[in-house]
Amino acid sequence: MNPRTITLHDCSFSTYICEEEIIARIVMLAEQLDQAYAGKTPLFLAVLNGSFMFTADLLKRISIPCEVSFIRLASYQDMHSTGKVKEILGLNEDISGRHVIVLEDIVDTGHTVHGLLKQLADRGPASVEVATLLMKPECLQHELEVKYVAKTIPNDFVVGYGLDYNGLGRNLRDIYKIVS
Repeated sequence: MNPRTITLHDCSFSTYICEEEIIARIVMLAEQLDQAYAGKTPLFLAVLNGSFMFTADLLKRISIPCEVSFIRLASYQDMHSTGKVKEILGLNEDISGRHVIVLEDIVDTGHTVHGLLKQLADRGPASVEVATLLMKPECLQHELEVKYVAKTIPNDFVVGYGLDYNGLGRNLRDIYKIVS
C-alpha cells in the first residue's frame, strides 16, 4: 500500500488501513456473528453517524435472518471525547427478549458504549453484545467486554470509512491516521 496524505481542516492524515483489509476483517466478523447467532434473529443496533459504512458492509455479509435499527448518540467534539453521552435519536423497537448487537465504528474511551449499554439493559433484552470495526484498548475508561472486534489499533486519531474529524472524512474508502 502506498501511503497517501490528505488534509482535513488543519490536520494531515496518511493512509493507515486500506479498504481491502477493512472488508476482509468485516467478512471474518460476519462469519463469527453468523455462527454465534445461528437460529436466532438478532437486532443489529447501529450507532450513527460513524458506523454507517461498517453497518452496510457487515450486513451485506450476514446470512442469518436479522433486523437493523439505528440510534444516534453523541460524545465527541473535535478530537476528544466530552465524557458525556447524549441520546439524540432514540430506539423505537421493543428489545425485550431480543438478542441485540450494537454496531460501533470505534470504541476508544468506551463512554458511548457504556452509556448505551446501561440504557439498553433497562429494556430487558435477552442479550447485548458489541461489534466494532476498531478498538483502542489502551484508551478504555470503562470495564467493557467488546466481544466482536474487527481490528485493534493504538491510540492514534483516525478518520475515514465513516469516522470523521469535525464532519470531514466519513466518505473516505480507507482509514487514515493523523500525522500532524
